[in-house]
Amino acid sequence: MSFEFGMRPGRPQGFITAPTEPEEYDVDEEEADLEAPVVRDEADLAEALSATNVMEVLDQLDRELIALVPVKTRIREIAALLLIDRLRAEVGLASERPSLHMSFTGNPGTGKTTVAMKMAQVLYRLGYIDEPRVVACTRDDLVGQYVGHTAPKTKEVLRRAYGGVLFIDEAYYLYKPENERDYGGEAIEILLQVMEAERDKLVVIFAGYKDRMDDFFHSNPGLSSRVAHHIDFPDYDVDELMAIAHLMLENQNYVFGPGAEEAFRAYLERRVKRPRFAHGRSVRNSIDRARLRQANRLFAAGDEVLTREDLMTITPDDILQSSLFAEDHEPEDDDPISGAA
Repeated sequence: MSFEFGMRPGRPQGFITAPTEPEEYDVDEEEADLEAPVVRDEADLAEALSATNVMEVLDQLDRELIALVPVKTRIREIAALLLIDRLRAEVGLASERPSLHMSFTGNPGTGKTTVAMKMAQVLYRLGYIDEPRVVACTRDDLVGQYVGHTAPKTKEVLRRAYGGVLFIDEAYYLYKPENERDYGGEAIEILLQVMEAERDKLVVIFAGYKDRMDDFFHSNPGLSSRVAHHIDFPDYDVDELMAIAHLMLENQNYVFGPGAEEAFRAYLERRVKRPRFAHGRSVRNSIDRARLRQANRLFAAGDEVLTREDLMTITPDDILQSSLFAEDHEPEDDDPISGAA
């Protein structure tokens, strides 16, 4: 599983390359003075903000993600650190490139992948990665099934992520200590090498449930020491889920009709108690099914003329037909037993 933005052709095949010795040549003092970088006495913050346009990404994050205040605050702090480091370099204050590898922990549907994509935009605009690109993967993309299979698979994923962000979902599945013949440890060793030696060319984000990720890092101290930013994504409450629903409806030009908002809240209050609830993802799925029922209802009307309001409005019946409201609950499309949220 991967999604990529703006792949650049002709990527280098190597991952950890040895430095090469520069050719010797003579440079006279006058030429050296001309080539010396200009160090200024002051740095213009407003100019840097305008040049990078990083505030646009942070503002989008605020608009497009409901709640998650601690997450947004941490992303802004990271952006501020990187921008100030850029200004420090302009006035000759040397500092090491900060470690940017991250851990995103939280339940499904709490915005981890979305924030990873925004983080890639921030890193790109501030000059810390070559492209605003995220490559997502899981254990299946990295770990082989026999001897000699894991290294090529892992290196191929790293090659595709080179210059951008590698997002490893459910990262704890890489480590299976109960299986002596498991090859996940080999993938971890390769990741460790690349995260250290190529940290100026690749940012790795590990993601998954918080308790399992804590165990994962505890069992792999080498990984933990290379991850500088641990960001926890809190669960949404029902009010926040309703706000997400309104935002999704607005983006798709739908509205709740009279009584539909109350029906949808009642749906959410039932849904959050059921297994495999996936927060924002489950809200999106439930709205898609309400749209499906609305379309079937309008289609059944035959040759009636439909107004703009008819085509936009979700009614209570479009929601209350969910099997969650049935006394004898049977699996339907929106029941987690069938795999949908």
